[in-house]
Amino acid sequence: MSENVNTNKRGIIWTNYKFPPAAEILFNDAVAHYKLITSAKMQASNLVAGASDPSISEADIAFGQPDPAAIIASTKLKWVHLTSAGYDRYDRDDIRKALSARGGKLTTSSHVYDEPCAEHTLAFMLSLARQLPQCLDTQRMDRAWISAERRMDSYLLNGQTVVILSYGAIACRLIELLSPFDMKIYAVRRKIAGNEAVETVTTDKMDDVLPLADHVINILPGGADTRNIIGEAKISSMKRGAVYYSIGRGSTTDQDALLAALDSGQLRYAYLDVTDPEPLPTDHLLWSHPNCFITPHTAGGSVDEFERLALHFQNNLRKYEAGEEMENQVI
Repeated sequence: MSENVNTNKRGIIWTNYKFPPAAEILFNDAVAHYKLITSAKMQASNLVAGASDPSISEADIAFGQPDPAAIIASTKLKWVHLTSAGYDRYDRDDIRKALSARGGKLTTSSHVYDEPCAEHTLAFMLSLARQLPQCLDTQRMDRAWISAERRMDSYLLNGQTVVILSYGAIACRLIELLSPFDMKIYAVRRKIAGNEAVETVTTDKMDDVLPLADHVINILPGGADTRNIIGEAKISSMKRGAVYYSIGRGSTTDQDALLAALDSGQLRYAYLDVTDPEPLPTDHLLWSHPNCFITPHTAGGSVDEFERLALHFQNNLRKYEAGEEMENQVI
């Protein structure tokens, strides 16, 4: 554990997130007026649960991926800011109760990842529509001039139907990016707020819209409620020949059912940025399936990812100080 030594402090910030040097400078500048406690167990991944660290009990603010039990136990903690877009580990009644009892808040970094994830998904939608992965395979292998077949297998996004499972920051940005294609878009979420930009149904009505979809985009969070939610029954209800995309959490997709659907032609293609487990074993059949395309959980990545994380926290910190509503508040 280490601490900064600046005087005239506004409070105590604890972190277990290890920034690369350039982003660390931005973060340290943002917290210069706070006493900073760094965990003895720092981590550079958003996907790994934080280890228990007793020093968090001193903090008013936590940044990173703190141990959920510590959030409950740390009575001084008023604000937790996660370095991830998802908050599966923290979406719990006991955490909500503990934070609520002391007027605490929990925010995520969704706005850091909404743009890259949305662009990544659109890129794959376009690449599959224009047969780019297949053309690349041909270039890398026999270099055959398969013009007629590739043209006939290509299709336009214009006028097609999309069902997006979720209506968070990523889904909202993707909807904006898809608007020029004049697609019919449905969203599925737990509770309808009434201000959604597209026609939206609740999760229990998912089966009403899945049969309409040419594209099903899964951005659901992980957790017990969503494990294997996209399984044989849901896939069977989809339009035959639909394309399936998974960029939320790998645990939400039954990968055996997905393989069977790709083999039968029930699904035309699948694009996975997330799998279960991660990394996906090198001998897993999804790797070699000709109609499955995989990226190694890179949808949220960008060259300035860590700088954007630091600046997003800085922006929320200023809002916190001013008593304003913070971005990406989930609790």
